[in-house]
Amino acid sequence: MTDALLETVTHFWDQKILPTLIDYIRIPALSPDFDAEWDAHGQLEKTRRLAIEWLNKHTDPDWIIHDLKLPGRTPLMLVEIPGHSERTVLLYGHLDKQPEMEGWREGFGPWTPVIEDDRLYGRGGADDGYALFAAVAAIKALRRQDKPHPRCLILIEFSEESGSPDLPPYLERYGDIIGTPDLVIALDSGTGDYERLWSTTSLRGMQGCSVTVRTLHEAAHSGIASGIVPESLDIMRQLLDRL
Repeated sequence: MTDALLETVTHFWDQKILPTLIDYIRIPALSPDFDAEWDAHGQLEKTRRLAIEWLNKHTDPDWIIHDLKLPGRTPLMLVEIPGHSERTVLLYGHLDKQPEMEGWREGFGPWTPVIEDDRLYGRGGADDGYALFAAVAAIKALRRQDKPHPRCLILIEFSEESGSPDLPPYLERYGDIIGTPDLVIALDSGTGDYERLWSTTSLRGMQGCSVTVRTLHEAAHSGIASGIVPESLDIMRQLLDRL
């Protein structure tokens, strides 16, 4: 059954998702923090239309697509998928992007999708354009294999790269649709707090820490201890070199 699921998802991804993901990369849909005139420029709106048109083609008849827009806010999409239990799984993603930045290899660029060694390069493809398509593909694959699943809700926002300032108003306004999820699968996140159980896999990012290097417990005169007591900065340098 696992092989059948993998075959279903792979075929759907290659035939139905990849071409649209390539089109998505071409859109400079900068998050509001990086484009103050985002509404006038219309790139987030262009991205929203791309996603909605794709959803209309590939969702099942019993799925409900909520295409939402609050005044002065970036859009938000909710896709309701009825399930076989009263429990709700919420799958989260976003479609706004980081700015162009520098350092692109020759022949590559933020808005120029390139496939090399079966990898798709371009701004937003991995963060976080894939999320909507991956969520839909996974649920459709389960259904094609007649596997039961709980009620699923796909939530896609457009302000994550700015700190998600527009998300709380939508959660408050449309809480009746969302309800209280039993499980949240955030396809772009890490540990959020210490009040819940979190499991994080395959997330690129940074690891922060504070390191203290101490070589003495009390002061020592340089005329006596110089050359005998290790220099803490040298030790720190050696630790960093090992990384």
